[in-house]
Amino acid sequence: MANLAQINRILEFLSEIDLPYQLIPLDDDTFLPGLKHNKGVLHIDVEKVQFPGDILHEAGHYAVCEPTERCFLDGNIYKTGLRHQRPKQQMMGEEMAATAWSVAAAIHLGFPLQVVFHEAGFRGSSESLIEAFEHGGGIGHPLLGAYQMTCPQQGFPAMSVWIRTISWL
Repeated sequence: MANLAQINRILEFLSEIDLPYQLIPLDDDTFLPGLKHNKGVLHIDVEKVQFPGDILHEAGHYAVCEPTERCFLDGNIYKTGLRHQRPKQQMMGEEMAATAWSVAAAIHLGFPLQVVFHEAGFRGSSESLIEAFEHGGGIGHPLLGAYQMTCPQQGFPAMSVWIRTISWL
């Protein structure tokens, strides 16, 4: 089982920022163990989650999504969710923004970046992503600024809001 203390702290954080999630047993196969998007609510089976950082990353999709489209996040969002309704570039942008959001959240929670960029994720790019974010680079954080989520005075990873309210539609 994954680090329960980290999972509990993440769940407290998601509650604090009013990000919609539900603890529920998941019997179906899921894109990531213990996590499923369900019509705008992140379903989490704590017993099946392998990496706490996966919760942060998937929560990041809700946080950075167009506010009017969150309810459409469902199933494997790359196959059944918004992909059919939106340009691929917009989906890729939100993937990068969700990655940056999960980094900001991990830092806010006092977690090392290895929690988000664990050895089983990011197609073998975890170490290079950690290095990039630790040295002021990384992906997606300019979008968080464009979504008016980062703190203007401090910049990334300081966040002024955790859930996107700006819509471009």
